[in-house]
Amino acid sequence: MFSPVALYVVGIMSGVISAVVFGSLLRSRIPGLFRWIGANLLIVAALVALAFSDSSPPPLVVVAASSLFAGSAFLVLQGCRLFFGLQPSRHYEVVAFVLLAVGIVHWTYFSPNAGARIVVMSGFLAYVRLMVAWITYTKRPPHRPGYSYQFVAIIAALGGFVHIARGLAAGLGWEHHTRFLEPTPMTIAFLALGIVTLPCLSIGALMLAYDRMAERMERLAAIDELTGALVRREFMAQAESQLERANRTKIRLTVAILDIDNFKAVNDAHGHAAGDRALAHFSSIVSQGIRRGDIFGRLGGEEFAILFPETPKADALTLVNSLRLHLAASTVPVPQGELSCTFSAGVDEYQADEMLANLMARADAALYSAKAMGRNRVVSAVSFGDETAGATKDAPEPT
Repeated sequence: MFSPVALYVVGIMSGVISAVVFGSLLRSRIPGLFRWIGANLLIVAALVALAFSDSSPPPLVVVAASSLFAGSAFLVLQGCRLFFGLQPSRHYEVVAFVLLAVGIVHWTYFSPNAGARIVVMSGFLAYVRLMVAWITYTKRPPHRPGYSYQFVAIIAALGGFVHIARGLAAGLGWEHHTRFLEPTPMTIAFLALGIVTLPCLSIGALMLAYDRMAERMERLAAIDELTGALVRREFMAQAESQLERANRTKIRLTVAILDIDNFKAVNDAHGHAAGDRALAHFSSIVSQGIRRGDIFGRLGGEEFAILFPETPKADALTLVNSLRLHLAASTVPVPQGELSCTFSAGVDEYQADEMLANLMARADAALYSAKAMGRNRVVSAVSFGDETAGATKDAPEPT
């Protein structure tokens, strides 16, 4: 006679291993991990209770195991929602869970009906699995590799369809039960499929967690932590890519190099903490003022660059000068009071088939001209045929 103990042992081992691996990732503070650990521990508890019962578990074990399975599924759904930055549960789901628990007690103690228990449990578990599949598929980040998210969505959806099939089989009378997990061929098949999908879903959740950590590492490597601007290496890489695109499509492209005026004096007078605040404030002004698609990077120290795709030099001059005026009109709070910052900038437009280094060198030369002319101004680089080369753009006279 078939005994499901072997399947229980597989499920217990899978749940323990998954909980341990998830636990090793807790320091990463990935949302949803605690819920996923709790889900695996509830599964382990339910399977242990069933494994230590005989072929006909007592009503208390049936109620406890069923409730633990339902609670585990609910925690998986909550963890999924938290992972994607959503509220963990809906009010109607909590109500449905409570009603499910009441139904399990009723159809176990007061009006024993194994078929009814299977229908309501299968309906709840199917809802959870299909909802996990839907959230994972629709909320997957478009900038990340899709394999992990597609894997979880497919596995969760398959699990949902298995529960739907089992609920229909019980509801339509295709399988008859006189006791909990009666070892009929259909029960054995559904139990095996259910237990096999559990480790697959855990593996998928681990894949999502590792993808989130990889995304964080990539961000740390590409983004300057203090200012939120791209680091020099990433900015140059993206600029090279934009230059290649400009050569293919013949679009116009302009670069600006910006330098915070008298930044050393800020550090000397107010300390490096105030200097960091000034850098963060400057970056906030620029990040909020540039357009979507513009590329902002920190070249080093207090020197930054902005790449303006599909933008002629005249428009870039206007945009950078607007940022300059905005920064000059704002202040940075420091322990001694408030601090005003300004920046100087050099701007030039990309010439067909030239190297990025040449474009950056001309913009940098214009920046030095702006410094020499009194700072707090935007200067266009000297270009052949540009009669306004070296002129300032709406910049105040030096004081």
